[in-house]
Amino acid sequence: MAQSPDVKRALKTLATVAATPFSQADTIPPILYSSEDVHRLEKERIFAKEWVCPGLAADLPNPGDYITFSINDQPVLTLRGEDGVVRSFSNVCLHRMMPLAEGRGSCGRKLVCPYHAWTYDMQGKVIGAGHMGGRDPTFDKKQYRLAEIRTEIWEGWVYVTLNPDAPPVAGLLAPLLPVVVNYGMEGYIPVIHQDHTWATNWKLLNENFMEGYHLPVAHKATVGAWFPVEDTVFPEAVHDAFTYQTFTKDENARYGRAHASNTRLQGKERFTSILPTIFPTHMYVLAPDHLWYLSLRPEGTGQVHLRFGIALAPEVHAALGEGRDAWVKELADFFDRVNAEDKFVVEGIYQGSRAPLASRGPLSWLEREIHDFARYLAKRLC
Repeated sequence: MAQSPDVKRALKTLATVAATPFSQADTIPPILYSSEDVHRLEKERIFAKEWVCPGLAADLPNPGDYITFSINDQPVLTLRGEDGVVRSFSNVCLHRMMPLAEGRGSCGRKLVCPYHAWTYDMQGKVIGAGHMGGRDPTFDKKQYRLAEIRTEIWEGWVYVTLNPDAPPVAGLLAPLLPVVVNYGMEGYIPVIHQDHTWATNWKLLNENFMEGYHLPVAHKATVGAWFPVEDTVFPEAVHDAFTYQTFTKDENARYGRAHASNTRLQGKERFTSILPTIFPTHMYVLAPDHLWYLSLRPEGTGQVHLRFGIALAPEVHAALGEGRDAWVKELADFFDRVNAEDKFVVEGIYQGSRAPLASRGPLSWLEREIHDFARYLAKRLC
């Protein structure tokens, strides 16, 4: 792929940043957020090859439940079959390329194309194709089946990839398992689902999630009020497939501390949150009482689709009883404010990154994961 001289220089700088010790590292070149050359390179070397996350397996509790997503230009349909297995397929009808479903929902026991009603079972096989025999009496619908997309479940998360040679998710994330396993996040119950489009570059949204430096400032009216910056901890090891940090919530925090009936967590874990970023675009905050996540789909250099969700620890969900709907609405309103605060800054940073005088800056100790991300990008792009 041909690259402009400016992009070649920027990628060379990215490699230098990745090789520089964190204590001496700066941010990556601004052009990497807005270059079309870089966007095409990311599609080819990252998104066509890596695992991405459309959501939680708990989003699909019953046969026929589905969620939709996309990888680059490929629409993806993930659903739970009648056998209980979660599978993913090309979300494109085999007749005239109409998407079979949008958003999330239930298709019962069959998928019906909204264009000509070609019908598929839960394993992607065509079981109905009306009016085809009139043209070709030998037409055999049994010869048609949706392309299946590789799907794996890890600790309650659904991951999909177009790459048949991608290493299994369980292997990639094995070092993260002992960090999160006590929380039992596969048992958390989804209560909020949202999809948004923001005017920013996907990498800026990643980097914003990864660092707590902005929390006392950009989020001073919401989560920043409960965030003791000095208690942030980063692991010593650097991993290729993910990064994470932990922090605690004080006794004044509205959210982020274990329910009294939580028997899974002991000691400091009862008020510690874990923030993993699974490269390239899956991020979540795993707290003792709730779980919230972001999963991104770039839609160009300056636009990104954002999937946002919240799930509750099972004991929290059970304890809410009849007041659950009101409590969840309050929770949603709170995180809507948090997201609005983030939207303001990441859209602003994108505009700033395109300025002729935009420059690189030094990293704070609270931005360790941004350096981890630069290492990940350098390995894929340089």
